[in-house]
Amino acid sequence: MVTSRWTAAPARTASLRRRGAVLERAILDAALEQLGTVGWNGLTMEGVAAGAQTGKAAVYRRWPTKEDLVADALQAGLPRLDAAPDLGSVRADLLELCRQARAAMFSRPGFALRSVIHECDHAQAERFHAVIIGGVVEPTIRLLREVIERGIERSEVRSDAVNSYVLDAIPAMMMYRSKMCASEWNDQDVEEMIDQLMLPLLRSIGV
Repeated sequence: MVTSRWTAAPARTASLRRRGAVLERAILDAALEQLGTVGWNGLTMEGVAAGAQTGKAAVYRRWPTKEDLVADALQAGLPRLDAAPDLGSVRADLLELCRQARAAMFSRPGFALRSVIHECDHAQAERFHAVIIGGVVEPTIRLLREVIERGIERSEVRSDAVNSYVLDAIPAMMMYRSKMCASEWNDQDVEEMIDQLMLPLLRSIGV
């Protein structure tokens, strides 16, 4: 069916009249898209408005600064790690948790978050501290703790295995190799980290 410019016009008009949550979602999605393509330094409020097909006044009315907009976009978009896997062994649980963390890291919000972390200066990064810690770091560490404590109950790992250094090991390694070595963390990479780093660390004496 051929659509004339007269029949197409109402659809375009309707898209420009979005309100409330629908418009806000479009703006947040556009911010994540901008972060993934041009990065933090290249992101502009005007570019986000264009991506959301709205006017920049609609963006500034809700988010006075670029930092405010990006913080809300990350908060709304980051995948949630809500439940620790329980697959019968600490190795299987750690593998599955790492796969979930990998999926979050390489999601569109994950790319956006890494752009912010890598490109922001110290003062700017402070604005995103709560998002990074509360939305990413704390949930991952909480689930790691749960997996390791379950391993202790099953006598798979040593009784004093839970400490801050052990809990930091997986997030630190995944972030470091992603940034410094451009690792995409395929299944073999994840398995090698668990088998060669985490399991010996959890089972050895006196860390």
